[in-house]
Amino acid sequence: QVQLVESGGGLVQAGGSLRLSCAASARTFTTYRMGWFRQAPGQEREFVATISGLGLSTRYADSVKGRFTISRDNGKNTVYLQMNGLKPEDTAVYYCAASRATVGVTAPEYELWGQGTQVTVSS
Repeated sequence: QVQLVESGGGLVQAGGSLRLSCAASARTFTTYRMGWFRQAPGQEREFVATISGLGLSTRYADSVKGRFTISRDNGKNTVYLQMNGLKPEDTAVYYCAASRATVGVTAPEYELWGQGTQVTVSS
């Protein structure tokens, strides 16, 4: 059973930066597209970013484009989300997820999920 463990969340002031990490236990890590999603209180889980298995393609939600960067280190079975220029509206629980899908911009396409890490941005 593949496990995903997120880390790196915390409290930061608006305009600050955080880097989230997600460590996967899968020996076949490169066969998974990896994604980041977030969920604020009372809201649905929303797509943030995704990266292909070899890291050759990425996609971002319009709300984070130009501020967030997704990357992966397949030698370490880890995917990252570098978040710069954070805004109070970025406050949410951030989830790492793994998928065998081709596109990967919706939650149902992902079959494996981490437990989430809280990101809070103060104004």
